[in-house]
Amino acid sequence: MPYSKAVLPLLIMFFSVSLACQAQTKNPVDYVDPFIGTDFFGHTFPGASLPNAMVHLSPDVHTEGWTYCAGYVYSESSIMGFSHTHWSGVGMVNGGEVLLMPTTANKLQIVPGTLEDPDAGYRSRFEHKDETASPGYYSVFLKDADVKAELTSTQRAGFHRYTFPESETSRIILDLGHQIGEGAKEGISELKIIDDYRIEGSKAAGLGKVYFVAEFSKPFLYYGTFDASYKTPESNGSIFPYKNAEAGDKIGAFVQYHTKASEEVLVKVGISYTSVEGARKNLKKEIKGWDFDEVHKQAEEIWSSELSRIKVDNGTDTQKQLFYTALYRSLLSQYISQDVDGMYFGADGEIHKAKDHDFYGSFSCWDTYRTQHPLMTLIAPEHVDDYIKSIAAKVENYGWLPAQHFLNVYGESMVGDHLVPVIADAYAKGFRDFDSNLLYKAMRKKALERPKPPVPDHMGRSGLQYYKEVGYAPIDKVTEAVPNTLELAYDDWCIAQLAKTLGKSKDYELFRKRAYNYQNVWDKQTQFMRPKTYDGSWLPELKDNVQEIVREGDHTYYRYFDPLLVGRRPNRHYTESNAWQYIWSVQHDVKGLIDLFGGKAPYIKKLDTFFEMSPLISPPKYVGVVGTMGQYVHGNQPSHHVAYLYNYAGQPWKTQFWARQITEQLYRPGPGGLCGNEDMGSLSSWYIFSAMGFYPVTPGSPVYSIGSPLLDQVSINLPKGKKFTIKAINNTKDNKYIQSASLNGNNFERTWIGHDEILDGGVLVFTMGSTPNKKWGINGPPPSMSK
Repeated sequence: MPYSKAVLPLLIMFFSVSLACQAQTKNPVDYVDPFIGTDFFGHTFPGASLPNAMVHLSPDVHTEGWTYCAGYVYSESSIMGFSHTHWSGVGMVNGGEVLLMPTTANKLQIVPGTLEDPDAGYRSRFEHKDETASPGYYSVFLKDADVKAELTSTQRAGFHRYTFPESETSRIILDLGHQIGEGAKEGISELKIIDDYRIEGSKAAGLGKVYFVAEFSKPFLYYGTFDASYKTPESNGSIFPYKNAEAGDKIGAFVQYHTKASEEVLVKVGISYTSVEGARKNLKKEIKGWDFDEVHKQAEEIWSSELSRIKVDNGTDTQKQLFYTALYRSLLSQYISQDVDGMYFGADGEIHKAKDHDFYGSFSCWDTYRTQHPLMTLIAPEHVDDYIKSIAAKVENYGWLPAQHFLNVYGESMVGDHLVPVIADAYAKGFRDFDSNLLYKAMRKKALERPKPPVPDHMGRSGLQYYKEVGYAPIDKVTEAVPNTLELAYDDWCIAQLAKTLGKSKDYELFRKRAYNYQNVWDKQTQFMRPKTYDGSWLPELKDNVQEIVREGDHTYYRYFDPLLVGRRPNRHYTESNAWQYIWSVQHDVKGLIDLFGGKAPYIKKLDTFFEMSPLISPPKYVGVVGTMGQYVHGNQPSHHVAYLYNYAGQPWKTQFWARQITEQLYRPGPGGLCGNEDMGSLSSWYIFSAMGFYPVTPGSPVYSIGSPLLDQVSINLPKGKKFTIKAINNTKDNKYIQSASLNGNNFERTWIGHDEILDGGVLVFTMGSTPNKKWGINGPPPSMSK
C-alpha cells in the first residue's frame, strides 16, 4: 500500500534514526581484523587468544623457514591443523605446540603432507571466503575433510568445535611432532590415552617443555598412537591401534568416530609449562563445561572491555579498523607463563610460585622497549608492575639480569641491554610496586662486571671490557660494534636516571658520563657513527675497494666502512641496519647529537637527506629493509623514533609531515597491511601513539614528543575515572600541520607533553592546516641529556 505524503517523512526519519543507532552500537571489537599482517612477513596469526594469555590457538599452514614464523601465511591455501602456541609477529621460527586436526579421509594419515601435495597427508585445502576471525574466535571450513572448524580460548586453554559430516571415518589427529621451526634438540615427547575422553602428555618444544591435557566431548570409538619416525613392516606405517601411550620425537595419537551429518565434536586443551597436573588445573579452572558459545562470548566480552581503553570518535571505518587492530595487537603481545595456582617454570630450571603477580616469561625487549612497553604504562597500567616483578623474579631465580628472551630461555641474541629501559621507564612514570633496589643492583652489576658461573659468560654485555676500557666497542673485537656502543650508552643513561632517583649520586655521575660514549664512534668528517678498531683508528672507507671479510680468530667483520651496507651476521657493523639508520640512535641526548653535527642546520640537512634519498642499500640485500622512505626503514625498529627528531631542532612541521606520512602510507587494511614484522606489538604500538599525535622517543624519560594526530578525536580512559582527549580541528589528509594548540584551555607551544599531564586528564586540542606554521613549537623542544 502506498504511503501518504504525511507518513513518508516520519518513516524516513525512523529509518534514519534506526541506522544511526546501529552505527553507534558498533563496538571497537567489531573493527578488529586479525588477518592484518598475515601476509608480506608481518608474521601475525589470525587465531583465538586473549590479552596477556598463555594460549594462542591458531591455524598452521607450514612450519619451515622464516616466512612461516607465525605458522600462518594468508597466501597459502591448505591448513595442517590448529596448534596452541604462536608468537605475535616475531622473526623467530618457533611455537606450534600441540596440534589438532579433524579429518574424514578413508585412509588414516599421520603426517601432514605438503603445501605442494596436500593429499599426501592429513592437511586440508580451504578458501578464504570460508574463513573468519575476530578477537577470541577463528573459523574455517576444511574442504577436503568437509569439516567446519571453530576455535576460541581462555588464557590457558584452547577450545575446538568441529562440525563433521555423516562419516564412519571421522577422526581427530593429535600431532606432538608438529613444531614451527626446528623443535627441541633434546628430550622426547610423551602422551597417554587416559580413557575414552582424555589424552594427556608433554611436548618437547623449541623453548622448553609444554604439558597438555586434551578432553573430548564424545567418547572414542577407536583410538591409537603413532610414531612418524618409525615404520613397521607389517603395516607399512607407524600406527599402533589401541596402544594407550607413546614416547618419541614425532609421536601423536588419533581418535575415531562414526558421526551423523552436522554432528559437533568438541575438544578442550589446557597447557602448562610446569606439569600435566598444572595443565589439568588450568583446564578445569578456565573451561568448566562444554558450552563453546559461552566461552566465545566471554572472550569477546574481555576483548570488548580491553579495546575500550581508547575511544576513537569521528574516524572513518578504515581508520577505526587500523587503529583497533593495532590496539588489539598491542594488548595481545605480553604472555603470561604461570598456571592458575601461580606456579611457573623458572630460568634456573626449577618450579616457582608467583604469589602476588602474573608472571611473564618472555620479553622481546629490543623491539618492545621502544613502543609497546611505553604504551602499556599509559593504557594498561595495572599490568606494568607485574612485568617488572617478573623481571625481578628472573633475577632472583637466575642470579643475573637477562636481556631479550622467550619463555625464560635467555638468548641474548639482540644488541643492547634493553630490560633496563623497560624498568627505568616504568619507574620514571611512577610504578614502584616492585623491588627497585634488587633490580638496580642487578642492572649495575651487569653494566660493570662479567657474569660468573653458573651464569655463562655470553649472558654478559657484549664487548663490555672494551666499552669500559676505551669507551666504545671495537669492530675488530665485537660484532655489530657501532650499535653495541650506542645502545649501551642509552642503557647507561637509563641506569643513571634510576640512580639519581634512588639517591646514588656517585653512580649517577658514573653512568651519566658513560652515556656520552656515543660520541666515541662519531666521525665528524663523514658525519656518521662509524666503526672504529681497538687502536682508535676508523675502519677505512670502501671507496673503490672491493668489500671483503676479515677474520681474526673466531671473530669476522667487513673490512671497509660503507654507510649503505647492512650486510649479514656475524660480519655486520650495525644491527639489521646501516650507518644511515643508526646515526640517530642517541634517543637520550638528541641535543648532544645536534652539537656533534655542528648545529641545527647540518643536522636537519642530514635528516632531510635521510628521508629523501634512495632506499637502496649496498649488496647483499637484507630482508628487513621494508617500509622505506628514503633510508628510513619502518619495518625495523632502529628507525622508529627518527621522524620525531625534527622537534629537537626547531622544525616540528617536518616531524608532523613525516609522522603523518608513515601512519598513512605504511599501515593499510587487509592481510598485507603491515610493512614488516609486528614484533610483539612494536609496529602496532607505534601506530597507536602516532595516530593519537605523540610518541615516546626516549623511554626512561616521562615525556612524549608531539607529531601529527591522524584521528579527529581520541580519548584515553585513565585510572580513577579520568580521561585524556586529543582533538584535531580541521583535520584532513592535507591538513597535517599544527597551526596552534591548547591544553585544558591554555596555550600550548611546546613539542612535548609529560606523562603526568596526560594522567591528570583533560583535553589537548590541535588546530590543523595545510601549510606549516613555522612559528609553532620552535622554542619548546623535548628534553635531552645535554643542556
